Amino acid sequence: MEILLSVTLFTAVGAAFVLVNLAMGALARPRVPHPEKAAVYECGEPTIGSSWVQFDLRFYIIALVYLIFDVEVALFYPWAVAYGAAGAAGEPTGQSPFEIRQIALVDMLFFFGVLLVGFAYLWRFGYLDWVRSAATTSLKVEHTPGIDLRREARSDRSL
Repeated sequence: MEILLSVTLFTAVGAAFVLVNLAMGALARPRVPHPEKAAVYECGEPTIGSSWVQFDLRFYIIALVYLIFDVEVALFYPWAVAYGAAGAAGEPTGQSPFEIRQIALVDMLFFFGVLLVGFAYLWRFGYLDWVRSAATTSLKVEHTPGIDLRREARSDRSL
């Protein structure tokens, strides 16, 4: 019960700290409206044209793949520390360090295997290829006998 009380107090103090700082900032900052302040600001460049542009999904996919593998590496460190301290972790349960390390190794191999399946899926369907040809991209068209889609998708063929 003490842990629940301390977690609740920690959460309440943290939320109060954030809210008090936001309220003080709202009261202390000057209110000087200006059209230049209301303009959209992106990477130090002034906006030109509409902001409704088509975003290339490859940037999104590469960012997600990086994030997933970055989190994986971040999870390997605490696992390695716990793996090294298996003797101390097994004492309360009566398990030997060898048994604890076997369980930890199986858990990490399962975690790594799930990530490898996801990576293989991305690799198989060409999501990791930065420049993809139309011939390898899945096309949502019905197949017409006698038409070679790979030849038709080539961009360098003469018209």
